[in-house]
Amino acid sequence: MTAAPLRPGDQLASTVCGTRVVVIRVPADRIPVLACGASPMVAATTVTAASAVGGGAAVTLLGKRYVDATDSVEVLCTAPGSGALSCDGEPMTIKAAKALPASD
Repeated sequence: MTAAPLRPGDQLASTVCGTRVVVIRVPADRIPVLACGASPMVAATTVTAASAVGGGAAVTLLGKRYVDATDSVEVLCTAPGSGALSCDGEPMTIKAAKALPASD
């Protein structure tokens, strides 16, 4: 079974905790595998709130953008959770904010 290609706007949910993300950017030439807590993420419509339970401190933070090591896959966290995000087996990191130009 091959994974379905991701598109900007796709909503994904973790199967091991309450983490939910929206895909912001994904390259057209590859199909990345996004995971949370080492378990592949699935379409958010297939996960009910009762099945996505998990305790512990939030590792994936609400409102933060996460990018892969090559900065080509970007997701936005819409619900925090205790699982760490990864893309193709590599950990995703919080995207750094862009510096604003000086106004003086």
